[in-house]
Amino acid sequence: MNLVLLGSWDDDERDAWAAALQAELPGHRLWWPGQAPLDPATVAAAIVANPPPGSLQGWPGLRLIQSLWAGVDRLLGDATVPADVPVARMVDPAMNRAMAETALWAVLSLHRHTFRYARQQHLHRWHVWPQRRADEVAVLVLGQGQMGHAVAQRLHEQGYRVSAWRRTPSVPAATRAAVGPAPWPVHSGPVALRVALARAELLVNLLPLTPETRGLLDARCFCAMPRGAAVVNLARGAHVVDADLLAALDSGAIGHAVLDVFSTEPLPPEHRYWSHPQVTVLPHAAAQTDLRSAARLAARNLHALAAGQPLQHLVDRQRGY
Repeated sequence: MNLVLLGSWDDDERDAWAAALQAELPGHRLWWPGQAPLDPATVAAAIVANPPPGSLQGWPGLRLIQSLWAGVDRLLGDATVPADVPVARMVDPAMNRAMAETALWAVLSLHRHTFRYARQQHLHRWHVWPQRRADEVAVLVLGQGQMGHAVAQRLHEQGYRVSAWRRTPSVPAATRAAVGPAPWPVHSGPVALRVALARAELLVNLLPLTPETRGLLDARCFCAMPRGAAVVNLARGAHVVDADLLAALDSGAIGHAVLDVFSTEPLPPEHRYWSHPQVTVLPHAAAQTDLRSAARLAARNLHALAAGQPLQHLVDRQRGY
C-alpha cells in the first residue's frame, strides 16, 4: 500500500516517526510532503499527528485515517477531513501507564502536601500538616475510557477512595472488552456528576473533549466541590473555564490545581497560571507518546487494512472519540 504521513512537527520529529513506521511496515511505501510526487489516488491510508487543516483533502483512494495521538478533537474539528473515511485513534497501553503514573504523582503530592511544603521551603517555614490515610481521601476520576480506567485502577490499588464519572452510561464494546468491570463506583449523567463532585476532595479529569464536555470544569463545578478541593486536568485545556478556575483559586474554593493542558499551548508567558501560588503547571508532558509502541500499534491497524481485516479503535464521530 501507499501511505501518507502528515503532521505538525519539525523535520527531526517527522524523520523519527518515518523511520519507526517504515520498520514496522515493510513492503509498504510511506510518503510525506517534500518527497517526489505520487499519484494521490493510490494512497490507501493517512498516518497523522495533528495534520495541518485541509491536508487530508485530495486523496480519493483514502480508506483509513490513523491518528498517532490519543486525542482526536482537533482532527474531527477540521471540516475538510473526509466524512466517509474511518478514523482510528491511538490507544496505547504504554501511554495509559504513563498517564496513570502522572495522575498518581499528582494525587500523592496533593494528599501529602508536597506543594505546600515546597512553598514553605521558600519561606523558611517549618510547619507539619496532618497526614491522612489514602482510604480517607476521596478521588473522583472523570472519564472511563481505557486511559481513565487505568488511572482509576492505579489510584484504587494505592488505597484511595476512588469513584468515577462518565458522560453516558453506555460503554463502547472495545472498552468493555479491554478493561472489564470497575471495582469502584462509576456514575453517569449530569445529576450524578453534581452528587459525585460534592464528595470529591481531588478531581482528576481524563474526559475526551467533545461539545458536551467543553467548559465542563466551570464555576458550577468548582462550587459543587468541597471547599479547598483540588483539580488535576490531564485531558484538554478547553475542558476548563480559565477565568472560573482562577476565581475559585483566588477565593479558596479550590485549594490547588495541577494543569498539564491549556486552551493555548505553549501557555502564554503573561498567563496568570504561571505565577499563581496555587497552580502547578506542566508543559503537556503527563503522558508523552512512546514512538516505538505507537508505531507498532499504528502498523497493526494498517496491516489489518491491507488484509481486509477488522480495524481497531475506530472513532465514533457522533460521540467525538
